[in-house]
Amino acid sequence: MSVSTKGFCENVLTLKAASGLTAGVPVAVSANDTVSSAGADAKFCGVGVNVNGGYAGVQLCGAVTLPYTGTEAPAVGYAALAADGAGGVKVSTKGNNYLVLNVNTAAKTVSFML
Repeated sequence: MSVSTKGFCENVLTLKAASGLTAGVPVAVSANDTVSSAGADAKFCGVGVNVNGGYAGVQLCGAVTLPYTGTEAPAVGYAALAADGAGGVKVSTKGNNYLVLNVNTAAKTVSFML
């Protein structure tokens, strides 16, 4: 047996996708019923899991794994994370607190609960 967080409390909401949005990035609400890629140092509401036909599936709950940037790696436990503006996250006091489950410093990825 191994550790798995897939499927735990995953909730996906369908919203309109702003132009240029791609799957797999932190997103923020940018207009009525619309999400776009979250900018640098922005708080994000979830992660875009798919984009199709002008709409985006946004994961609002559950575990996600994203790349992280910056000189400081997130620590396991609760950590303040914000979008980095390039499709990942970074440690930032401007972000929200998330439960960090795993930090892979070699791959520069962080797994956390939304």
